Formats: sequence, structure tokens, C-alpha cells
Amino acid sequence: MVFSLIGHYSLILGLCISLILIFFSIKNFRNSKILDAKILSFTFLQFFFVVISFFCLILSFVLSDFSNETVFNNSHTTKPLFYKITGTWGNHEGSLLLWLLVLTLFIFVFLIKTKNQPVKYKILTLVFQQIIIIGFFIFLIKTSNPFNYLYPIPDEGLGLNPILQDPALAIHPPILYLGYVGSSIIFSSALAATSLNFVSKKWASHIKKWVLISWIFLTLGILLGSIWAYYELGWGGFWFWDPVENVSLMPWLALTTLLHCIFILEKKLILTSWVIILSIATFTLSMCGTFLVRSGILNSVHTFANDPERGLFILIFLFSLIFLSIFIFFFFHKNNKNDLHSIFWLSKETSIIINNWFMMYFLSVVLIGTVYPIFLDVLSSEKISVGPPFYHKLIIPFLIPFLLIMSIGPKLKWIKSNLEDKIYLVSLLIISILISFLIVNNFDSKFLINTILISSALYLFFVTLRDFFIKKYKNISQNISHFGFSLLILSILFNNLFSTEIITNLKVGETFESSKTKIVFEKINQKVEKNYKSIVGSFSVQNLNGEIDNLLPELRIYNQPNIVTSEADIITTLLSDKFMVINVVQNQDYFNVRYQVKPFMIWIWLSVLLISLGGLMSFFKRENEK
Repeated sequence: MVFSLIGHYSLILGLCISLILIFFSIKNFRNSKILDAKILSFTFLQFFFVVISFFCLILSFVLSDFSNETVFNNSHTTKPLFYKITGTWGNHEGSLLLWLLVLTLFIFVFLIKTKNQPVKYKILTLVFQQIIIIGFFIFLIKTSNPFNYLYPIPDEGLGLNPILQDPALAIHPPILYLGYVGSSIIFSSALAATSLNFVSKKWASHIKKWVLISWIFLTLGILLGSIWAYYELGWGGFWFWDPVENVSLMPWLALTTLLHCIFILEKKLILTSWVIILSIATFTLSMCGTFLVRSGILNSVHTFANDPERGLFILIFLFSLIFLSIFIFFFFHKNNKNDLHSIFWLSKETSIIINNWFMMYFLSVVLIGTVYPIFLDVLSSEKISVGPPFYHKLIIPFLIPFLLIMSIGPKLKWIKSNLEDKIYLVSLLIISILISFLIVNNFDSKFLINTILISSALYLFFVTLRDFFIKKYKNISQNISHFGFSLLILSILFNNLFSTEIITNLKVGETFESSKTKIVFEKINQKVEKNYKSIVGSFSVQNLNGEIDNLLPELRIYNQPNIVTSEADIITTLLSDKFMVINVVQNQDYFNVRYQVKPFMIWIWLSVLLISLGGLMSFFKRENEK
């Protein structure tokens, strides 16, 4: 109870400091030769109070203080200590407190790390960031207080959702939030720069590091979430176009487009409108994701809350930020009339702009597929679901020119160019097409599209691979990211093309046989852990070559809350994953068995790491140059 009180009042003090910071910022803005030391002190003090509040919530979970409503709803005495700690942010209230922690950390780091920039710009960035922080403080205290008191004090808690009791939970949400919240600094900085007519090459070089930080963390956060869903939810895949997956993908697409626009703005004072709009859009999409996940609108295993009041607050706050952004953009932004006229048709910036339009198209498809069912439900009460076929039909055809331009674009020069190395580019394209014909040997209705798509991906793969040997360390960060992306697309294509699946019902002792696979359900074992007991199925799987794999999928029965989950068993090799999950067939002795062979799964994960590595190298390259 003591820690809850300290945490609650720390939040109130943090909110008060926000108001003090805005007062001192306005005062300092009038005489802005140097940044007032009081501003830095209060910014650190605000961060410190949020740290105290967050630490108090962690202690409440660790000590199983069920006088705290958040602890009661999301913890249990039998829950392992590790999950008590990570469960702090595995719920609506705790995750928002983590958001607030990162918000206050980022603005403090921004002020102490931003050098050689106008004081007025830093002050305005602080003001816009504090508006966001104040909104989150009020949201937490009024609708989502993590320190609400319960009386009488329950003897036991309700427990944490079992699917969240996973090691990935310890790092997935914090890393994802670093990406989301990083976009808030970009948002605030863009509004400040626009207000002061400070959008320039110098500003682009400065804000680029924040774009890279946000982009790297968001990329890694999406990767960890995908891995977690793959082995924990038993979906047997890396991406299912789940609405909550989509709300993290949309800001990533906007952020990736913004990053490429920043590259251009560094070289040439063009696309300033693009940069500002995308800076606003990235954070807006992050907030939209927060609204959709926490309003009860979306039905997903990922959603945190089902409270219309919370959703309404976020919606009003979001529209307020959008209105403020639009007002500043239209009244303060001075557009460069020579933006498009000064771009030569055959240049690196042209290729980036074309692919940026493709990225915006992909973003639009994901946005429509995510929100259309919601609007349809509101307007007509008709419920529909938008699945993979919708996204595949609209995205895949445009992915082909996107990959081709991505292959050729880096070969062009800035400003004006002639296409270099025409012979080897044509040669690699022919080789890619020939290899695709060999790979796609199934002449069905999808033969043509699969061949063209794999040819495009192979082409990007070969071009970027050759650049490692030709260009050596020139633009190596860009090359690594592009190579990683080509490997990602290829791995996804091969995964979809060559995956196999067997679904059957088996009793203990029974055998399933197909032309290629033999599955024997050998026995069942039981084991008991602190917070659950499990039924472990023992299976032997034999392939055409006579190789036998032993797989041990589980059914876990958690004691608090009383929920049954399926735990997949996965055998991972360099070429494929062998994936098995079981479920009980109602009122029968049978188990539903799903066995999949998923090619190139590990390469999907590794390719995303390569993409992130390229961004990380770009960040440190810039830092060293300075």
C-alpha cells in the first residue's frame, strides 16, 4: 500500500513539473540566448519522479500487494518472480506507465544531447513534447491509474494471462515502446522546426539520428513480437495480418519512408513537406495503434483493454494533436516551389521518391484493411474479417516494381546520373529469371506471379550481394539493410511456396501416414510446475528419407487464471522449422495434431536483424563523422 501511495503522488508531482516546464519554457523563449539550467533540472526531476512511480509498481507486483487493483487483476502469489516483474508492463496501466517513462527519458536525452541547435528550437520541441506528456499523465491518473486502492484487500490475485507469461514479454513491449515513443520526439521536433522555419539540411542531419533510433527499436520490437506469436500462440507462421500486428506495421512503413526522405533532405533542400507530414503521420499512427488496442474496438489476443472511456480519451487527445499539427503545417510551413522541378528524372532521389510512393500505397492498404471492418461494424453492425488474401492481392503486384527500383536506385548518383554497370545489371536480371524458373516448377495459376516475384527478389539479392565485394565499405550500412530486406522477401516467398501442413486427430498409440510423412503418437507425460501443470505429447515424425524427429508439444493448464494453452514444439535447422502443436478434441480421447514444415524460418528472423544492423551502423557512422 505504501508503494502505491508513493507511486501515485509521484505521478501527480510529475504532472505539476510539466506545467512548471511549460512556464519556464515560455519565459526562456523570450530571452533565448542559452537554455535555462532550470529547464534541464526540472526535465530530469520529471523523469526521476516517473522512475520512482514505475519502480513502486514493480515492487507492488513483486510483493504481491493486492491492495493495488492493477496487481490484483494481473498477478498471483504462485506466479514466478520473473513474470511478476515483467507482468508490470504486461497490462494496460503498466504499459502506459512505461510509455510515460520513455517519453520523459527521451525528452531529457534530447535536451542534453542536442548541441549546436538554436535554443528556440529546443524550447519549442520541449513544449510540444510536454503537451504529449501532460496528455499521458492525465490519461493515467484519470482513467488508467496503476495505483488504485482495493478494500477489503483480497487474499489472492486473478493472475496474468498465460500467453503473456513468456520470456519474450520481458523485452518485446519495452523495445516496441522505444520505437513508438521515439516517434514523439520526431513529431515534436518537426513541429518546432516548422514553426521557426528551421527545416533545413542541418536540421535533417540532426533529426536523422532520432529517426534511426526510433526505426531500429520499432523494427526489433516487431521482430520480437512476431517470434513470440510464432512459438507462443501456435499460429505456425511469422505474420497473420492480425489487426494489432498491423498497427505496429503502419508506423514502421511511415518511419521507413521518412528515413529515406531525410536522406534526400540531407543532400538537397527538397521534400520538406514530405518530411514534416511523415513526421506527423508516424506519431499519429503510433497513437492510432494505442487507441485501437486500448479502446475495445479490436478483437485480438494482443489487446490490453476493453474500456470505451479510455478509447474516447485517446481519440480526443489524438484529434487534438492532429489539429495542432495541421494548423502549424498550413500556417507556418513555407513550401519550396522548386521541390519537384529541381529533381532530374534519372537520379537516386527520383528512385527513392518513387519507392516512397509505393511505401505509402502499402501503408494505405494496411490501414484500409485494418480500419474498414471497424467502420463497417459501426455503420451497419455487419462484422467482417480482412485476412491475408486481401493484403496479398493488393500488395504483391506492386512489390515487384518496388524491388526492381530498389535494386537499381543505389546505382544512381545524387542530382543527375547515368545508369552505371548496365551489363552486369542486365546479366543479374537474366540469371534471376532463370533461377526462378527452376525454383517454381509447379505450373499452376500462380506460376507467372511467383516466377516474376522471385525473380525480382533474387535480383535485389544478387545486386546487393555483389556490392559487398565491389563497393567494400562504401555505403555499407545501406547495403546491409537492403541485403537484409532482399533476404527477408526471399525467405518469405520460399516459406509460402514450400510450406507443408498436416492436420489430423490422433489417440495415444495411433499412427498417421501420408505419401511423405509418418506421425506416431507414442505416449503422454505429465509434469507439474509452480503455476501450471501440463500434458506433454510424445510424437515421432519420419520423413521420406527415413529421418526421425521427436517432438514434444504441450498443453498447459494454468491455476490462476484457469486457462489452457498450447505450447508448440519446434525443431529449427538452417533450412526449415518442424513445428507441432496439439489441442484436446472436446468430449473425446482424441488430440488434434497440427504438424508443419516451414522452410527458411530462421532466415526470416536473421534478415530482420540484418536490416536493423544496417540502421545501427548508419547511426554510429554519423556519430563518428561528427
